[in-house]
Amino acid sequence: MKIAVVVQRYGADINGGAELHARYIAERLSTHATVEVLTTCAKDYITWKNEWPSGDSTINGVTVRRFPVSRPRNTADFGRRSALVFERTHSLNDELAWLDSEGPRSPALLTHLSKVTGEFDFFLFFSARYYHAWHGARLAPQKAILVPTAERDPAVGLSIFGPLFRGVRGIMYNSLEERALIQGVSGNQAVPGVVVGVGSDIPERTQPWRVRKKFTLKRPFAIYIGRIDENKGCKTLFEHFDRYVAEFPRGLDLVLVGNAVLEVPSHPRIRHLGFLSDEDKFDALAAADVLIMSSPYESLSMVALEAWALGKPVLANGRCDVLRGQVIRSNGGLYYDSYEEFAESLFALEAQGPIGAVLGRQGRDFFRRHYTWPVIERKYLDMFDRLRRDTSVQATEPWPGWWARRQRNLPPAREVLDGVPAGPVLR
Repeated sequence: MKIAVVVQRYGADINGGAELHARYIAERLSTHATVEVLTTCAKDYITWKNEWPSGDSTINGVTVRRFPVSRPRNTADFGRRSALVFERTHSLNDELAWLDSEGPRSPALLTHLSKVTGEFDFFLFFSARYYHAWHGARLAPQKAILVPTAERDPAVGLSIFGPLFRGVRGIMYNSLEERALIQGVSGNQAVPGVVVGVGSDIPERTQPWRVRKKFTLKRPFAIYIGRIDENKGCKTLFEHFDRYVAEFPRGLDLVLVGNAVLEVPSHPRIRHLGFLSDEDKFDALAAADVLIMSSPYESLSMVALEAWALGKPVLANGRCDVLRGQVIRSNGGLYYDSYEEFAESLFALEAQGPIGAVLGRQGRDFFRRHYTWPVIERKYLDMFDRLRRDTSVQATEPWPGWWARRQRNLPPAREVLDGVPAGPVLR
């Protein structure tokens, strides 16, 4: 069996999001099949500037083929087009122009994909909202398996994505909430799909004392791991924490791990360690009392799964359906909708608190049942087997004509999204 993983950017030093997800899956599936990665030369997800050379390379034993991005993203143009399709009545052509502006635009990648369609059994397209996934899946619909990594943001309400969600052979969802969201906007219940998520390479042993010594972390602390960005809820996190330390002078410190897009406040109880190696990251997570996940938008939180794997409780932003649902289903943490809930939950989840250790253990059991690598790999292999046995092919939906694509009669994407029921999936 030969599998292509098609993703917007790819590299050993990309440590989060759909790109890390794609690398983990590519490397794990390479023990069961021949795997190639088709991606762009872009390294930065904001500009899509070509930084890696085009051509072939090998990363952790997997062949990677890179293709140039035809132009970097014009952020001003993308912002204008986003405002149009998200907030105003618009046309199908407006949405296609938005997709083109978002990028990463790589006609060379699509040309290569069209030439090698017959060489692969399946194409795994990561991140539904990007240029390569939308166009690529239309080139090989009978072999396309989508890993949407969709969040509850307006993009999922665009009309162009309905035919994509309905037209692929299979979908590997990250969570029950993501599946409910996509089925709500597209009505794609007939497409074979499974909630699978992703595993993580959890070390057998961690050394929390080592990272405490290395970074002089003397006090108990809560940890945040990820991009430090307003879109990840960090601005509100800083506001909540500023009130928390005033009210709880003996409470937890806050340690941040990751690259900062938002300025980190200068505060004696806040430490920003920057980007860390996996060894340091896991040691820091093991040394923490609790992981804080402040993001309001997630399709799945890999770092929350890693925290549970180490027996650490998670404090999640309750406004994120996915995080709230995962916390409830796992019994592995708490969630907050206000400052008061944030502060009281931190108190409860401290190592000396009443329930942190219990919830951490329950989170670890949840991880072992659903997110260890044998479980993840089996779900992918079962999907491949299922689709190979099922010879029926979903008919490709006809594309509207020249005039219909230019009619400004599509509702704002945010309005479409608001019409889809929200909240965690508890069953």
